[in-house]
Amino acid sequence: MSYTTDVLELIERRNPSEPEFLQAAREVLESLEPVLDRHPEYQEQCILERITEPERVIMFRVPWTDDKGNIHVNRGFRIEFNSAIGPYKGGLRFHPTVNLSILKFLAFEQVFKNSLTTQPIGGGKGGSDFDPKGKSDTEVMRFCQSFMTELAQHIGPDTDVPAGDIGVGGREIGYLFGQYKRLRNEFTGVLTGKGLNWGGSRIRPEATGYGAVYFAENMLSTRCDSIAGKVCTVSGSGNVAQYTIEKINDLGGMAVSLSDSSGTIYDPDGINADKLAYVMELKNIRRGRIKEYVEKFPKAEYRAGARPWGIKCDCAFPSATQNEISAADAAKLVENGCFLVSEGANMPTEPEGVDIFQANGVLYGPGKAANAGGVAVSGLEMAQNAQHVTWTREEVDMRLREIMKAIHTQAYEVAEEYGRPGNYVVGANIAGFIKVADAMLDQGLV
Repeated sequence: MSYTTDVLELIERRNPSEPEFLQAAREVLESLEPVLDRHPEYQEQCILERITEPERVIMFRVPWTDDKGNIHVNRGFRIEFNSAIGPYKGGLRFHPTVNLSILKFLAFEQVFKNSLTTQPIGGGKGGSDFDPKGKSDTEVMRFCQSFMTELAQHIGPDTDVPAGDIGVGGREIGYLFGQYKRLRNEFTGVLTGKGLNWGGSRIRPEATGYGAVYFAENMLSTRCDSIAGKVCTVSGSGNVAQYTIEKINDLGGMAVSLSDSSGTIYDPDGINADKLAYVMELKNIRRGRIKEYVEKFPKAEYRAGARPWGIKCDCAFPSATQNEISAADAAKLVENGCFLVSEGANMPTEPEGVDIFQANGVLYGPGKAANAGGVAVSGLEMAQNAQHVTWTREEVDMRLREIMKAIHTQAYEVAEEYGRPGNYVVGANIAGFIKVADAMLDQGLV
Protein backbone atom coordinates (compact mmCIF):
# COMPACT_ATOMS: atom_id res chain seq x y z
CA MET A 1 0.00 0.00 0.00
CA SER A 2 1.04 3.61 -0.58
CA TYR A 3 1.94 6.07 2.15
CA THR A 4 -1.30 8.04 1.58
CA THR A 5 -3.42 4.87 1.80
CA ASP A 6 -1.76 3.91 5.10
CA VAL A 7 -2.39 7.37 6.55
CA LEU A 8 -6.01 7.45 5.35
CA GLU A 9 -6.65 4.11 7.05
CA LEU A 10 -5.11 5.48 10.25
CA ILE A 11 -7.33 8.57 10.08
CA GLU A 12 -10.43 6.44 9.50
CA ARG A 13 -9.63 4.28 12.53
CA ARG A 14 -9.09 7.32 14.73
CA ASN A 15 -12.11 9.29 13.49
CA PRO A 16 -14.78 6.70 12.60
CA SER A 17 -17.78 8.98 13.15
CA GLU A 18 -16.48 12.11 11.40
CA PRO A 19 -17.60 11.80 7.74
CA GLU A 20 -17.00 15.43 6.76
CA PHE A 21 -13.45 15.42 8.12
CA LEU A 22 -12.70 12.08 6.46
CA GLN A 23 -14.03 13.41 3.14
CA ALA A 24 -11.81 16.49 3.35
CA ALA A 25 -8.73 14.48 4.34
CA ARG A 26 -9.27 11.98 1.54
CA GLU A 27 -9.71 14.72 -1.07
CA VAL A 28 -6.41 16.36 -0.08
CA LEU A 29 -4.26 13.30 0.54
CA GLU A 30 -5.23 11.47 -2.64
CA SER A 31 -4.02 14.43 -4.70
CA LEU A 32 -0.63 14.58 -2.94
CA GLU A 33 0.90 11.34 -4.25
CA PRO A 34 2.91 13.07 -7.04
CA VAL A 35 4.60 15.43 -4.56
CA LEU A 36 5.23 12.65 -2.04
CA ASP A 37 7.04 10.66 -4.73
CA ARG A 38 9.38 13.61 -5.32
CA HIS A 39 9.93 14.40 -1.64
CA PRO A 40 10.58 11.25 0.43
CA GLU A 41 11.50 13.46 3.40
CA TYR A 42 7.78 14.13 3.95
CA GLN A 43 7.20 10.43 4.63
CA GLU A 44 10.41 10.07 6.65
CA GLN A 45 9.24 12.87 8.97
CA CYS A 46 5.61 11.61 9.09
CA ILE A 47 4.27 14.88 7.72
CA LEU A 48 0.91 13.41 6.66
CA GLU A 49 0.29 11.87 10.08
CA ARG A 50 1.10 15.20 11.73
CA ILE A 51 -0.68 17.53 9.32
CA THR A 52 -3.97 15.60 9.63
CA GLU A 53 -4.01 15.76 13.43
CA PRO A 54 -5.08 19.08 15.02
CA GLU A 55 -2.54 20.75 17.25
CA ARG A 56 -5.32 21.49 19.73
CA VAL A 57 -9.06 20.81 20.06
CA ILE A 58 -10.98 22.94 22.56
CA MET A 59 -14.57 22.02 23.51
CA PHE A 60 -16.61 23.75 26.20
CA ARG A 61 -20.14 24.36 27.45
CA VAL A 62 -21.85 27.69 26.79
CA PRO A 63 -24.67 28.46 29.27
CA TRP A 64 -26.97 31.42 28.58
CA THR A 65 -30.45 32.73 29.39
CA ASP A 66 -33.19 33.71 26.98
CA ASP A 67 -35.44 36.77 27.33
CA LYS A 68 -37.86 34.81 29.53
CA GLY A 69 -35.11 33.83 31.96
CA ASN A 70 -34.92 30.21 30.79
CA ILE A 71 -31.47 28.60 30.91
CA HIS A 72 -29.99 27.00 27.80
CA VAL A 73 -26.70 25.15 27.33
CA ASN A 74 -24.89 24.89 23.98
CA ARG A 75 -21.57 23.38 23.05
CA GLY A 76 -18.65 25.56 21.92
CA PHE A 77 -15.57 24.54 19.91
CA ARG A 78 -12.27 25.86 18.64
CA ILE A 79 -10.08 23.66 16.45
CA GLU A 80 -6.52 25.02 16.32
CA PHE A 81 -5.33 22.81 13.49
CA ASN A 82 -1.94 24.05 12.29
CA SER A 83 0.25 27.06 13.14
CA ALA A 84 3.35 26.20 11.10
CA ILE A 85 3.21 29.38 9.01
CA GLY A 86 1.44 31.74 11.40
CA PRO A 87 -1.23 32.17 14.09
CA TYR A 88 -4.39 30.10 13.70
CA LYS A 89 -6.95 31.88 11.50
CA GLY A 90 -10.47 30.85 10.59
CA GLY A 91 -14.11 31.61 11.20
CA LEU A 92 -16.66 30.88 13.90
CA ARG A 93 -19.88 29.16 12.80
CA PHE A 94 -23.11 29.32 14.82
CA HIS A 95 -25.54 26.74 13.41
CA PRO A 96 -27.45 23.76 14.84
CA THR A 97 -25.54 21.35 12.57
CA VAL A 98 -22.15 22.28 14.02
CA ASN A 99 -20.22 19.31 15.41
CA LEU A 100 -16.63 18.18 15.78
CA SER A 101 -16.46 16.55 12.33
CA ILE A 102 -17.68 19.63 10.46
CA LEU A 103 -15.32 21.96 12.31
CA LYS A 104 -12.33 19.66 11.84
CA PHE A 105 -13.04 19.50 8.10
CA LEU A 106 -13.33 23.28 7.92
CA ALA A 107 -10.16 23.81 9.96
CA PHE A 108 -8.22 21.28 7.86
CA GLU A 109 -9.31 23.00 4.63
CA GLN A 110 -8.41 26.35 6.19
CA VAL A 111 -4.78 25.30 6.65
CA PHE A 112 -4.25 24.94 2.89
CA LYS A 113 -6.50 27.83 1.92
CA ASN A 114 -4.57 30.20 4.18
CA SER A 115 -1.29 28.90 2.81
CA LEU A 116 -2.45 29.70 -0.74
CA THR A 117 -3.14 33.35 0.15
CA THR A 118 0.66 33.88 0.46
CA GLN A 119 0.04 35.43 3.92
CA PRO A 120 1.64 34.15 7.17
CA ILE A 121 -1.48 32.63 8.75
CA GLY A 122 -2.20 29.14 10.03
CA GLY A 123 -5.50 27.29 10.02
CA GLY A 124 -8.29 26.98 12.57
CA LYS A 125 -12.07 26.96 12.90
CA GLY A 126 -14.64 27.12 15.65
CA GLY A 127 -18.23 27.74 16.58
CA SER A 128 -21.25 26.35 18.34
CA ASP A 129 -24.49 24.45 17.75
CA PHE A 130 -26.33 27.63 18.85
CA ASP A 131 -28.87 28.86 16.27
CA PRO A 132 -29.12 32.67 16.07
CA LYS A 133 -32.24 32.45 13.87
CA GLY A 134 -35.33 33.58 15.74
CA LYS A 135 -33.32 34.94 18.66
CA SER A 136 -33.53 38.54 19.85
CA ASP A 137 -30.48 40.79 19.78
CA THR A 138 -30.20 40.55 23.57
CA GLU A 139 -30.34 36.74 23.47
CA VAL A 140 -27.60 36.66 20.82
CA MET A 141 -25.56 39.10 22.91
CA ARG A 142 -25.86 36.97 26.05
CA PHE A 143 -24.84 33.86 24.14
CA CYS A 144 -21.85 35.59 22.49
CA GLN A 145 -20.67 36.96 25.84
CA SER A 146 -20.84 33.50 27.43
CA PHE A 147 -19.08 31.94 24.44
CA MET A 148 -16.26 34.49 24.50
CA THR A 149 -15.82 34.18 28.27
CA GLU A 150 -14.33 30.74 27.64
CA LEU A 151 -12.81 31.33 24.19
CA ALA A 152 -10.85 34.40 25.33
CA GLN A 153 -8.43 32.15 27.22
CA HIS A 154 -7.31 30.50 23.99
CA ILE A 155 -7.05 33.31 21.41
CA GLY A 156 -5.00 36.46 20.79
CA PRO A 157 -3.62 38.55 17.91
CA ASP A 158 -0.44 36.44 17.73
CA THR A 159 -2.05 33.14 18.74
CA ASP A 160 -5.46 32.63 17.14
CA VAL A 161 -7.57 35.22 15.30
CA PRO A 162 -11.18 34.09 14.67
CA ALA A 163 -13.58 35.67 12.18
CA GLY A 164 -17.19 35.19 11.10
CA ASP A 165 -18.80 32.34 9.19
CA ILE A 166 -22.37 31.03 8.86
CA GLY A 167 -24.47 32.56 11.63
CA VAL A 168 -21.72 34.95 12.71
CA GLY A 169 -21.99 38.35 11.05
CA GLY A 170 -21.25 41.91 12.08
CA ARG A 171 -23.65 41.80 15.03
CA GLU A 172 -22.09 38.69 16.52
CA ILE A 173 -18.50 39.85 15.89
CA GLY A 174 -19.34 43.08 17.72
CA TYR A 175 -20.68 41.28 20.78
CA LEU A 176 -17.75 38.84 20.80
CA PHE A 177 -15.17 41.63 20.48
CA GLY A 178 -16.81 43.70 23.18
CA GLN A 179 -16.67 40.82 25.65
CA TYR A 180 -13.04 40.02 24.78
CA LYS A 181 -12.09 43.67 25.31
CA ARG A 182 -13.94 43.68 28.63
CA LEU A 183 -12.22 40.50 29.85
CA ARG A 184 -8.69 41.33 28.69
CA ASN A 185 -8.78 45.11 29.16
CA GLU A 186 -7.14 45.67 25.78
CA PHE A 187 -8.18 46.85 22.34
CA THR A 188 -6.44 44.55 19.89
CA GLY A 189 -7.01 42.88 16.55
CA VAL A 190 -8.13 39.56 18.02
CA LEU A 191 -11.09 39.19 15.64
CA THR A 192 -11.53 40.11 11.99
CA GLY A 193 -14.74 41.20 10.33
CA LYS A 194 -14.97 44.10 12.78
CA GLY A 195 -16.97 47.27 12.14
CA LEU A 196 -15.19 49.92 10.07
CA ASN A 197 -15.24 52.46 12.89
CA TRP A 198 -13.56 50.10 15.37
CA GLY A 199 -10.75 48.39 13.49
CA GLY A 200 -12.40 46.65 10.55
CA SER A 201 -11.27 46.63 6.95
CA ARG A 202 -13.03 47.88 3.88
CA ILE A 203 -14.11 45.09 1.48
CA ARG A 204 -14.11 42.48 4.29
CA PRO A 205 -17.85 41.72 4.05
CA GLU A 206 -17.58 41.54 0.27
CA ALA A 207 -14.31 39.63 0.10
CA THR A 208 -15.39 35.98 -0.18
CA GLY A 209 -18.01 36.67 -2.83
CA TYR A 210 -15.82 39.10 -4.77
CA GLY A 211 -12.90 36.67 -4.57
CA ALA A 212 -14.93 33.76 -5.95
CA VAL A 213 -15.83 35.87 -8.98
CA TYR A 214 -12.26 37.11 -9.42
CA PHE A 215 -11.06 33.49 -9.34
CA ALA A 216 -13.68 32.61 -11.95
CA GLU A 217 -12.44 35.47 -14.13
CA ASN A 218 -8.90 34.11 -13.89
CA MET A 219 -10.06 30.61 -14.87
CA LEU A 220 -12.00 32.03 -17.82
CA SER A 221 -8.95 34.02 -18.91
CA THR A 222 -7.16 30.73 -19.65
CA ARG A 223 -9.77 30.27 -22.40
CA CYS A 224 -9.67 33.91 -23.50
CA ASP A 225 -13.12 34.49 -21.98
CA SER A 226 -14.72 36.53 -19.18
CA ILE A 227 -17.81 36.75 -16.95
CA ALA A 228 -19.38 39.37 -19.23
CA GLY A 229 -22.59 38.08 -20.78
CA LYS A 230 -22.66 34.87 -18.75
CA VAL A 231 -25.79 33.56 -17.02
CA CYS A 232 -24.85 32.55 -13.47
CA THR A 233 -26.61 30.51 -10.80
CA VAL A 234 -25.79 31.33 -7.19
CA SER A 235 -26.87 29.34 -4.14
CA GLY A 236 -27.32 30.75 -0.66
CA SER A 237 -28.58 34.22 0.17
CA GLY A 238 -26.18 35.34 2.87
CA ASN A 239 -23.05 37.43 2.76
CA VAL A 240 -21.13 35.30 0.22
CA ALA A 241 -24.03 34.92 -2.21
CA GLN A 242 -24.99 38.60 -2.03
CA TYR A 243 -21.54 39.91 -2.88
CA THR A 244 -20.97 37.21 -5.48
CA ILE A 245 -23.99 38.61 -7.31
CA GLU A 246 -22.81 42.20 -6.82
CA LYS A 247 -19.47 41.40 -8.47
CA ILE A 248 -21.06 39.32 -11.25
CA ASN A 249 -23.19 42.36 -12.06
CA ASP A 250 -20.14 44.66 -11.93
CA LEU A 251 -18.34 42.48 -14.48
CA GLY A 252 -21.27 42.27 -16.89
CA GLY A 253 -22.70 38.87 -16.02
CA MET A 254 -26.28 38.07 -14.95
CA ALA A 255 -27.11 36.13 -11.79
CA VAL A 256 -30.53 34.46 -11.84
CA SER A 257 -30.88 32.57 -8.54
CA LEU A 258 -30.60 32.67 -4.77
CA SER A 259 -31.62 30.11 -2.16
CA ASP A 260 -31.96 29.33 1.52
CA SER A 261 -32.81 26.22 3.51
CA SER A 262 -36.46 26.46 2.40
CA GLY A 263 -35.98 26.68 -1.39
CA THR A 264 -34.72 28.60 -4.40
CA ILE A 265 -35.83 31.68 -6.31
CA TYR A 266 -35.26 31.85 -10.07
CA ASP A 267 -35.39 35.27 -11.72
CA PRO A 268 -34.86 34.91 -15.48
CA ASP A 269 -34.59 38.69 -15.85
CA GLY A 270 -31.56 38.71 -13.55
CA ILE A 271 -31.01 39.97 -10.01
CA ASN A 272 -29.96 43.56 -10.67
CA ALA A 273 -28.68 46.13 -8.16
CA ASP A 274 -32.16 47.19 -7.00
CA LYS A 275 -33.28 43.59 -6.49
CA LEU A 276 -30.04 42.78 -4.68
CA ALA A 277 -30.59 45.76 -2.36
CA TYR A 278 -33.98 44.27 -1.48
CA VAL A 279 -32.37 40.89 -0.75
CA MET A 280 -29.78 42.53 1.52
CA GLU A 281 -32.53 44.30 3.46
CA LEU A 282 -34.60 41.08 3.61
CA LYS A 283 -31.79 38.81 4.81
CA ASN A 284 -29.49 41.15 6.76
CA ILE A 285 -32.00 43.39 8.53
CA ARG A 286 -35.42 41.69 8.58
CA ARG A 287 -33.83 38.21 8.59
CA GLY A 288 -36.64 36.92 6.40
CA ARG A 289 -36.94 33.97 4.02
CA ILE A 290 -35.92 34.10 0.35
CA LYS A 291 -39.42 33.10 -0.81
CA GLU A 292 -40.51 36.68 0.03
CA TYR A 293 -38.51 37.78 -3.05
CA VAL A 294 -41.28 36.59 -5.41
CA GLU A 295 -43.85 38.67 -3.53
CA LYS A 296 -41.80 41.76 -4.30
CA PHE A 297 -40.80 40.66 -7.82
CA PRO A 298 -43.64 38.47 -9.15
CA LYS A 299 -41.90 37.65 -12.44
CA ALA A 300 -39.54 35.47 -10.43
CA GLU A 301 -40.35 31.85 -9.54
CA TYR A 302 -40.02 30.19 -6.13
CA ARG A 303 -39.10 26.49 -6.02
CA ALA A 304 -39.82 25.12 -2.56
CA GLY A 305 -37.27 22.64 -1.21
CA ALA A 306 -35.12 22.89 -4.36
CA ARG A 307 -31.55 23.93 -5.04
CA PRO A 308 -30.66 26.05 -8.08
CA TRP A 309 -28.65 23.41 -9.94
CA GLY A 310 -31.46 22.47 -12.34
CA ILE A 311 -31.49 26.00 -13.78
CA LYS A 312 -29.73 26.41 -17.11
CA CYS A 313 -26.57 28.49 -16.74
CA ASP A 314 -23.06 29.14 -18.00
CA CYS A 315 -21.43 29.47 -14.58
CA ALA A 316 -22.37 28.19 -11.12
CA PHE A 317 -21.33 29.69 -7.79
CA PRO A 318 -22.26 27.37 -4.89
CA SER A 319 -22.24 29.73 -1.91
CA ALA A 320 -24.37 28.04 0.75
CA THR A 321 -22.83 25.06 2.56
CA GLN A 322 -20.91 21.78 2.28
CA ASN A 323 -22.09 18.97 -0.03
CA GLU A 324 -24.86 20.99 -1.65
CA ILE A 325 -24.01 19.71 -5.17
CA SER A 326 -24.60 15.97 -5.53
CA ALA A 327 -23.46 13.81 -8.42
CA ALA A 328 -26.95 14.15 -9.93
CA ASP A 329 -26.80 17.94 -9.55
CA ALA A 330 -23.37 18.03 -11.20
CA ALA A 331 -24.61 15.92 -14.10
CA LYS A 332 -27.60 18.23 -14.54
CA LEU A 333 -25.39 21.30 -14.57
CA VAL A 334 -23.18 19.76 -17.26
CA GLU A 335 -26.22 18.67 -19.26
CA ASN A 336 -27.57 22.23 -19.13
CA GLY A 337 -24.33 23.68 -20.50
CA CYS A 338 -22.57 24.89 -17.35
CA PHE A 339 -18.83 25.15 -18.04
CA LEU A 340 -17.55 26.85 -14.88
CA VAL A 341 -18.01 26.21 -11.16
CA SER A 342 -16.37 28.54 -8.62
CA GLU A 343 -17.00 27.52 -5.02
CA GLY A 344 -17.89 30.32 -2.63
CA ALA A 345 -18.78 27.80 0.09
CA ASN A 346 -16.45 25.24 1.69
CA MET A 347 -16.51 21.79 0.02
CA PRO A 348 -19.98 22.33 -1.50
CA THR A 349 -19.54 19.61 -4.15
CA GLU A 350 -19.62 15.93 -3.26
CA PRO A 351 -16.58 13.95 -4.52
CA GLU A 352 -18.59 12.21 -7.25
CA GLY A 353 -19.77 15.62 -8.45
CA VAL A 354 -16.19 16.86 -8.68
CA ASP A 355 -15.33 13.82 -10.79
CA ILE A 356 -18.19 14.64 -13.17
CA PHE A 357 -17.08 18.26 -13.55
CA GLN A 358 -13.49 17.26 -14.27
CA ALA A 359 -14.45 14.46 -16.67
CA ASN A 360 -16.47 16.96 -18.71
CA GLY A 361 -13.84 19.69 -18.86
CA VAL A 362 -15.66 22.10 -16.56
CA LEU A 363 -13.48 24.87 -15.16
CA TYR A 364 -13.76 23.83 -11.52
CA GLY A 365 -12.40 26.11 -8.78
CA PRO A 366 -12.36 24.27 -5.42
CA GLY A 367 -13.34 26.21 -2.32
CA LYS A 368 -9.89 26.32 -0.76
CA ALA A 369 -8.75 28.37 -3.76
CA ALA A 370 -11.89 30.10 -5.04
CA ASN A 371 -13.26 31.30 -1.70
CA ALA A 372 -9.95 32.31 -0.13
CA GLY A 373 -10.77 35.99 -0.65
CA GLY A 374 -12.48 36.19 2.73
CA VAL A 375 -9.52 35.02 4.76
CA ALA A 376 -7.18 37.00 2.50
CA VAL A 377 -8.87 40.27 3.43
CA SER A 378 -9.00 39.12 7.05
CA GLY A 379 -5.22 38.88 6.78
CA LEU A 380 -5.18 42.39 5.34
CA GLU A 381 -7.33 43.54 8.28
CA MET A 382 -4.76 42.02 10.67
CA ALA A 383 -2.00 43.90 8.82
CA GLN A 384 -3.88 47.20 9.07
CA ASN A 385 -4.54 46.63 12.79
CA ALA A 386 -0.86 45.88 13.43
CA GLN A 387 0.19 49.07 11.63
CA HIS A 388 -2.67 51.18 13.07
CA VAL A 389 -3.71 52.27 9.59
CA THR A 390 -6.84 52.04 7.44
CA TRP A 391 -6.53 51.46 3.70
CA THR A 392 -8.96 52.80 1.13
CA ARG A 393 -11.58 50.60 -0.51
CA GLU A 394 -9.68 50.80 -3.79
CA GLU A 395 -6.41 49.67 -2.20
CA VAL A 396 -7.98 46.70 -0.43
CA ASP A 397 -9.86 45.66 -3.58
CA MET A 398 -6.65 45.92 -5.63
CA ARG A 399 -4.81 43.73 -3.11
CA LEU A 400 -7.68 41.22 -3.14
CA ARG A 401 -7.56 41.01 -6.94
CA GLU A 402 -3.80 40.47 -6.81
CA ILE A 403 -4.12 37.74 -4.16
CA MET A 404 -6.83 35.88 -6.10
CA LYS A 405 -4.71 36.10 -9.25
CA ALA A 406 -1.69 34.75 -7.31
CA ILE A 407 -3.77 31.86 -5.93
CA HIS A 408 -4.97 31.02 -9.43
CA THR A 409 -1.44 31.19 -10.81
CA GLN A 410 -0.11 28.86 -8.08
CA ALA A 411 -2.87 26.29 -8.61
CA TYR A 412 -2.65 26.46 -12.41
CA GLU A 413 1.15 26.23 -12.62
CA VAL A 414 1.55 23.53 -9.95
CA ALA A 415 -1.10 21.39 -11.66
CA GLU A 416 0.89 21.65 -14.90
CA GLU A 417 4.18 20.96 -13.10
CA TYR A 418 2.81 17.72 -11.65
CA GLY A 419 1.26 16.51 -14.91
CA ARG A 420 -2.38 17.43 -14.22
CA PRO A 421 -2.96 20.54 -16.37
CA GLY A 422 -6.23 22.33 -15.68
CA ASN A 423 -6.85 20.39 -12.47
CA TYR A 424 -7.22 23.15 -9.88
CA VAL A 425 -7.94 20.61 -7.10
CA VAL A 426 -4.53 18.98 -7.47
CA GLY A 427 -2.79 22.30 -8.05
CA ALA A 428 -4.33 24.01 -5.02
CA ASN A 429 -3.80 21.05 -2.71
CA ILE A 430 -0.15 20.57 -3.64
CA ALA A 431 0.71 24.28 -3.61
CA GLY A 432 -0.93 24.79 -0.21
CA PHE A 433 0.58 21.61 1.22
CA ILE A 434 4.21 22.22 0.23
CA LYS A 435 4.44 25.59 2.02
CA VAL A 436 3.03 24.17 5.27
CA ALA A 437 4.97 20.89 5.07
CA ASP A 438 8.29 22.65 4.50
CA ALA A 439 7.65 24.93 7.48
CA MET A 440 6.89 21.89 9.62
CA LEU A 441 10.18 20.30 8.53
CA ASP A 442 12.07 23.46 9.44
CA GLN A 443 10.54 23.67 12.91
CA GLY A 444 11.29 20.13 14.04
CA LEU A 445 9.08 17.52 15.66
CA VAL A 446 6.46 19.67 17.39
